[in-house]
This record gives sequence, C-alpha cells and structure tokens, in this order.
Amino acid sequence: MALKQISSNKCFGGLQKVFEHDSVELNCKMKFAVYLPSKAETGKCPALYWLSGLTCTEQNFISKSGYHQSASEHGLVVIAPDTSPRGCNIKGEDESWDFGTGAGFYVDATEDPWKTNYRMYSYVTEELPQLINANFPVDPQRMSIFGHSMGGHGALICALKNPGKYKSVSAFAPICNPVLCPWGKKAFSGYLGTDQSKWKAYDATHLVKSYPGSQLDILIDQGKDDQFLLDGQLLPDNFIAACTEKKIPVVFRLQEGYDHSYYFIATFITDHIRHHAKYLNA
Repeated sequence: MALKQISSNKCFGGLQKVFEHDSVELNCKMKFAVYLPSKAETGKCPALYWLSGLTCTEQNFISKSGYHQSASEHGLVVIAPDTSPRGCNIKGEDESWDFGTGAGFYVDATEDPWKTNYRMYSYVTEELPQLINANFPVDPQRMSIFGHSMGGHGALICALKNPGKYKSVSAFAPICNPVLCPWGKKAFSGYLGTDQSKWKAYDATHLVKSYPGSQLDILIDQGKDDQFLLDGQLLPDNFIAACTEKKIPVVFRLQEGYDHSYYFIATFITDHIRHHAKYLNA
C-alpha cells in the first residue's frame, strides 16, 4: 500500500509526520499522523494509537495535546488517524457535526448509504495497524490505544472487543454508554439501523459486562466542568458500575474545574503516556 508523505517536522528529537493513503476499508483517501521518536532510528518501538473526537481530523491531537515530549522520552510511536472517511459524496454526510464527516464513531456501518465507506472500526483495528506494521519500525506485539470523547469511546470498544490485542487503554471524557445518550442514538441509528440490540456491540458499558479477556488496566480522566458530562452525553458512572461488577480495574479521575477541551487533555496527557509506557515497555 503506497504511502504519500504530506508533512514532516522535527519535534523533541523525533519526527512528526503526516501521510495519505488509499484506504481499502473506507474506499477513499485517508490521512494519518505518526510520531517517530529518535529511538525508532535504531530499533522497533511500541505503537500507541490515538482516536480523536467529533469534528476532528488527524491534526487536532498532534497540534494541541503536547504529547511529543513524553512520547519521545518513553520511545513510543504514536499514530493518530482521522475520525471518518472524507469526500465520499454521500447524501447528508456534511449536514451535521455529530454524524457523517468527522463523526465516524469507530463502528462498521451496516446501513445504506454508509456501509460502503463508514468502516472506521475495521480501519482502526485491522487496516491501519497492518499499514503501520509494514511501513514503520514498530513492534506488532506491543500496541496500546487511547482517545478523547467519541475517540475515548472508540479506544474502549477496540480494547474490549479484542482481548489481548492492546496492552493498555485509556480515555479522556469518553462516551461510555452511547446506546443511552443523544449522540450515540443518532449515530447508531444512522450507521447500524433501528435494531438496538446491534448497538450494544459498540457500547463500552455493554461490552464490559461480557468481557472474557485478559487483564485490562483502564485509566479515564473526566473534567468535572465538562458540559457534555452535565448534558448526559458521556455517562461514565454506568461504565464504572459495569467494571466494578466484573472486577475489571478502572482508575477514574474526576478533575475539578476542567472542561472537555484540549486544555484539559494537555494537562493530563503525560499521565496517560506514562500509563501506556508502563505496559508497552514492560
């Protein structure tokens, strides 16, 4: 699969690059960002995948989170894909900010007209890692995932649906129980249809209840002044209750005064990189 380099910038001794490729799963051109620490020049490094939230591209995380110094120190290759297919000319794809373009919700759509392109789950868990493993100095056996909001939902479901695939998972203000919140209901009914039993396959709170897998250490940071928390879009209490019942360890930190923005993410990003490095560099 041919990769076209879009940009490359030196940062904390490593290189922040952006590439474009033709995606098989999504049937369109896709961009992703990849940070190669200086350690990648001399050997294979672990891979840490970041999934962004609604309206984002691959640019938001790499320009706003301030993750580079910590990733460089721990020798992690960090990959940040886009949040949806782009330019597919599907009727309605650009009509709203929380569905369609920039809002792929990390599911494989089963409904027309979305099912041909909107396969972000398979893209993130299969196609992109294969691409990264084939083209960059990463150790395929050492892989973790984290994300924000819609991407926090994505990170949780990717880890829970694939026991053992990811060494660790963390999230900032994730959409924890999408089958019960307005964002999730809108996205899932559009992408997955009206049969709500099918929605549960992409809901972290439901996936935890049937999680059979290897030990998973989950870290979640949530701003206490997050408007989306107050509006009932995120529902972390439901997820924590399900984890507690299944005896799955989750560290949930409610951060006083913080909102949903990248200022919040930048404040705690080093903790999250450290969380993953503990497992990836073990």
